Formats: sequence, structure tokens, C-alpha cells
Amino acid sequence: MTLEQKIGQFFFPAVFINDTEENIQATERLIREYNIGGLTFFHSRASAATNYETKKKIVLNDDSFKRLKELIVRYQNCATTPLLMSIDAEWGLAMRVEKTPQYPYAITLGALPNSEKHLVYEVGKQIGLDLKSVGIHYNLAPLADINNNPNNPVIGYRSFGQNKEKVADFALEYLRGMNDVGILGCLKHFPGHGNTNVDSHLGLPVLKETLEELLANELVPFIKGIENNVDSIMIGHLAVPALNEGKDTSATLSKSVIETLLRKQLGYDGLVISDALNMHSVSKLYDQKGQLEWEAFNAGNDVLCFAENAPEGIQEILKNATSERIEASFQRIWKCKEKAGIVDGKLSLPNLSGNDFDFETTSKLNLKIAQNCITKIKDNHNTVTVFDAKNREDLAKISIYKNTDNSFFKNLSAALPSPEFSYETGGNSVLNELEKNLNKFDTLVISLFVPKAKPLNNFDIEESVLQFLGNLFTTKKCVLYVFGNPYALQVIPNLEHALGIVEMYQDFTEFQETAAEQLLENTKCKGTLPVVVSGL
Repeated sequence: MTLEQKIGQFFFPAVFINDTEENIQATERLIREYNIGGLTFFHSRASAATNYETKKKIVLNDDSFKRLKELIVRYQNCATTPLLMSIDAEWGLAMRVEKTPQYPYAITLGALPNSEKHLVYEVGKQIGLDLKSVGIHYNLAPLADINNNPNNPVIGYRSFGQNKEKVADFALEYLRGMNDVGILGCLKHFPGHGNTNVDSHLGLPVLKETLEELLANELVPFIKGIENNVDSIMIGHLAVPALNEGKDTSATLSKSVIETLLRKQLGYDGLVISDALNMHSVSKLYDQKGQLEWEAFNAGNDVLCFAENAPEGIQEILKNATSERIEASFQRIWKCKEKAGIVDGKLSLPNLSGNDFDFETTSKLNLKIAQNCITKIKDNHNTVTVFDAKNREDLAKISIYKNTDNSFFKNLSAALPSPEFSYETGGNSVLNELEKNLNKFDTLVISLFVPKAKPLNNFDIEESVLQFLGNLFTTKKCVLYVFGNPYALQVIPNLEHALGIVEMYQDFTEFQETAAEQLLENTKCKGTLPVVVSGL
């Protein structure tokens, strides 16, 4: 390869599964003409994270999975050098592709006892097998961020939690699972995106910690990853003034963060990948096309993820970088391509016919995780109280944000028959009517299906619903099952008056079945909250 062709290997433009033929052909030209190193797949342009503030509608496509495989074959066939295909699949391909296996969020896995961390390994392994079957070699996961800020708008449920040792151990288990089936992994977002309250897709978060504080907490999972030869580390778009002579420079553009801290001080010589260069915290800094790509490379990144100006960026790097530095980055990416088994004629393309997934194995794994992560937050003889109320015909069940035809209620109905109510939408008028219907019952089983995993707008729980729940907790004996982000508990009023609270983390069928079994049989809850939730 020429020096220019080697530089092309550093570029990983974004590609969109549900894109136009015109866009696809433009990507093919990019591959043929510039020898780019890899691609990063997203569902669609509307779903790319920096677009959500424009409220672009995401159009779902049940054929996304088939289309993804077809695009991978098509793009590989026009590449002189095999492409390293990458994707964000933190909780499986389902994060980007419809009708593919979905695994629990990292926060859910973080609730598992340490004795069950082999389940995290299994998640990594199964996700790896799913990716391999479609021709993807590199998962931009897991997070090594320690989520110690409940108001974090973008990390939260994607982190294994608040305990640095557990985050480190579980991240390594997940990586080991993927590696054992031949998939490359990535720890992100160095030097730690957990203690921030700004979304780096839209603005620049600033960490106030000193280097000593970072070494004692945020950096612990990354250090353990380095000791275990992690394939790659992603640099986050966040500023750490203490590492940059007091300046608010994004870590992705900071030599002192990448070259000094990560390379020299922590001794990491693996692949360094930037976070997506289209994110607003950095994408609006330079007017000249290619300048951002050069600045990111110059700071120490080997791979430029979501690079939007590949032709110009290649020329800027060619003009400004030393041949030694270009060679060093090229060797790192080549080593990853060798590990992924795609060079020297070894590249295998996905099978375009049939469905490659073992949904039964996924379901069994999700059930095991549900049974081991279910977390009892409060228990005043929940099971006894509920059965006593049923016998007196004083029990009702209410489902919030899901109708009564849910797995939780279905699994309760035979042993615990009682009137069932639900609230999905409608605001105060519907809730007032519901409150009247509940007047004659003194005990309630409430299932709250938290609408959103992110904390924006109280996880999309309406204010009227919060008030409704707050009233019930002070006037009835309530046993609450929460299917969603545990941080949602912080926004619910009068929670201290609830008779019982059980946290389930996910609304998967397997988690609803496990919740029903726990209520009926008063089984032991093995999970613990992976984060501190105020007010409990």
C-alpha cells in the first residue's frame, strides 16, 4: 500500500442500513477510491444520535436485517482491502436492527451478583455470534463508564453501574465472551463519561476531576482493560481541564489525554478509536473540511469513527503527519484485522438466505438474567398481604403504560384473580376515572412500564401519572413492580409509603414472568441496585 492508501485505513465512515441507492453508491465510491479501513453501521440517518433533536421520524423496516447482510456483501465486494465492519450493539443487534435478538441493558447486568458474572460473559458471547452471522467483526461496546451521576442524559442505563470494580469485572467478562467467538470489542468512553450531565452528541461535557481522582475511580475499568489487552479504547467527547492545562479541549482532540495519559502513563499500545466525529461537541469546531479528522488523528486516535470528510481528511493527514506515526496507526489497525480473521484471503461473507439467530438461546439467557437480577427494594410481607386482599376481594391490579394483556398479569391471573385496570394515555380525565374505579379496593399490585430508558422529561412519565401514583401510595396498600430504569424511582412521589417495591429493569417477557413468579411464591430476590437511587 502507498502511504495515502494506509491513511485511508484509518477512516470508518457511518453507513445507514436503510439508506437510498444514491447514498449506497457514494459509499461504494469512497471504498474503491480511498481504501477506507472500515464502516460503522447505523439503522438510518434519522436514528443517528445527533439527529434526534431535529425530531426526524425513524421509519422502521422489518427487512433491515436482510438488508444489512446484503449491504455488507456489497461493500466487501467493492473493497480492495477487506473492511472491518463495526456497529454499536451494546445490548445486541437489536440496538440498531429490527427483529434481531435483544439482550438486557448494562444496568440490568450490573444488578447481577458477582457470583453470576458468567451470565455477562454469555451475553458477550451471544452478541458476538449474532454479529458474526451477519458479517460484522467489531462491536463498539461495552461501556467502561462508571455511572455516578443520576442526571447523566446519555450514559445511565448503558453503564454496568456505580461500583468501579464491578464495572471493570463485568466489562471484561463481556469482552471475553465476544473475543472467544472472534469478535473485537471496545471499552468506552475514555477517560470516563459517567459523571457528566451533558449529552456529548449535542454539547461538550466537562469533567472537574483531578488526575488523582480519575485514577482512583473513572480510570479503574480502563486500567484493568489495558492489563487484559483490550482490543480497542474509544475516546469520549468530554473535556477534562485538569489534564489540559485548564482548557476545555475535548479528549478526542487532546494529545495530553491520548498520548500522555493513555499511551505513556497507562502503557496502552492497542487501537484507539475516536467517538463519532459527527457529534456536535466537536463537529462544529472547524470550518475547513478535513481539519477535524487531522486534529483527531494528530491527538492520537488511530481510527476516525463517523468521519464525514474522508477525502479531505486523508489529504490533511498526508500533508501533516510523519510516516512513522502513519505506520504505527496502520500496524495497530492491521493487527485488529488479522485478529478478526479477515486478511490473507480469510474473509467470509454472510449467508444471504435464512435467519441466522437462535432466539430460543437468547430467551433462556434472558430468563436466567431476570431470575438473578430481580431486586427487592422494600418488602412488608408483599405476598401475604396481596393474597389476603385477594381472599377478601379487596385486590386490584393496575398496569401503567401497558394494557392488561401483558405477561406479568397473565402469569398472575390463575393464582391471583382480581379486577385488572390499565393506563396507557389520556391524562387527567382517564386517571380520575381510574381512581374512582379503584376506590373500593384497599390493596393494589401496580406494574409500571417505564416509557423511556433516558431521564429526559422524567423518563417520559407524565406529571399527571406521577401525581396519580403518589396519591395511591398514601391511600392504599401498594406493591409496585418497576419494569425499567431504576433511576425512574427517584421521580415518583411518596414512594416511601409504598408497601413493597421490586425493581425489574426490563420489560422483556422473561422479566415479567420472573416478577409474577416472585410475587406468587415469594422467591428470594438475588439482585442488588447497581446505582444509588436517592429517596429509597
